[in-house]
Amino acid sequence: MRTRQIALTPEHLAQVHRTVEDPGPDPTWTYHADQDYKAIVQGLLASHPGGPDAWLFAYGSLIWKPELVHVEARRATARGWHRSFCFRIERFRGTKHKPGLMMSLDRGGQCRGVVFKLPPDDLESQLDKLVRREITVKPPNNIPRWVTVETDKGSLCAIAFVMNRQSRFYTGRLPPEEVADVLAEACGHWGSGAEYLHNTVAHLEEQGIRDRNLWRLQALVAERIRSNA
Repeated sequence: MRTRQIALTPEHLAQVHRTVEDPGPDPTWTYHADQDYKAIVQGLLASHPGGPDAWLFAYGSLIWKPELVHVEARRATARGWHRSFCFRIERFRGTKHKPGLMMSLDRGGQCRGVVFKLPPDDLESQLDKLVRREITVKPPNNIPRWVTVETDKGSLCAIAFVMNRQSRFYTGRLPPEEVADVLAEACGHWGSGAEYLHNTVAHLEEQGIRDRNLWRLQALVAERIRSNA
């Protein structure tokens, strides 16, 4: 694949970044408790499709910030799902006054990403750490489920976090111009939406994966930031 320069540069990201204090959990929302996380992990273990291995399908920040031990990585394609900035956030990379957008796997199309093989001797604690990272409020935005992915060494089942369309934060499929407007301005205590997009595109490129929609989106966000400046 021919290398092309990412339009969304660190200079653009610096223009969006600002220091934001973490507001903490919203007292009007309901959050998952320890017993909820334990039930999710036990459900994943019980529904494991069989075989000695457990894999995790990463399509966004898990690629560049997995925070999990893994013993192998492969490029993989999940069919029937696509990356989408399809849920609104009011914390982390956005605020109540300037909400952001985050990615999940939504129905339809296909998604190329990376699968990580998790160590079998520490699987339960790894999954506990994973679901606590990906799930906060009730009903959850992301739901973990086993999906079939294709790799150059054959098909396998992997855990993927897919969009819960029943979540009150689900936006549906937004026009890329509208997504770009949000990502060009939203920022929370974890950083900006533009930074999240840049990191995802850059690390996909490192894996030899070109997502045409994200590639177009990062150029639109760069354009919006220039215009805002």
